[in-house]
Amino acid sequence: MILEALKERETIHQLSQRFEIHPQQITNWKKDYLDKSLEIKDVKSKKESVESIAREKEKLYEKIVKLQMEVDFLKKISNYE
Repeated sequence: MILEALKERETIHQLSQRFEIHPQQITNWKKDYLDKSLEIKDVKSKKESVESIAREKEKLYEKIVKLQMEVDFLKKISNYE
């Protein structure tokens, strides 16, 4: 029934008559569904953002290690000359 309301092929009044439910109830259910959908989308977006930051952090740590190894190598060979 909520899907029918979301499709908007029929008016709320028509749906309320068809399903024998008060129009305000259909409106409330539709609003709740849309609100929850937005909340879920926000949670997924935040999770993806956290995962992206974690991947970027890992790449930066790898780069630091590589650069530190290069610095150590250059220090070592410069002392021999």
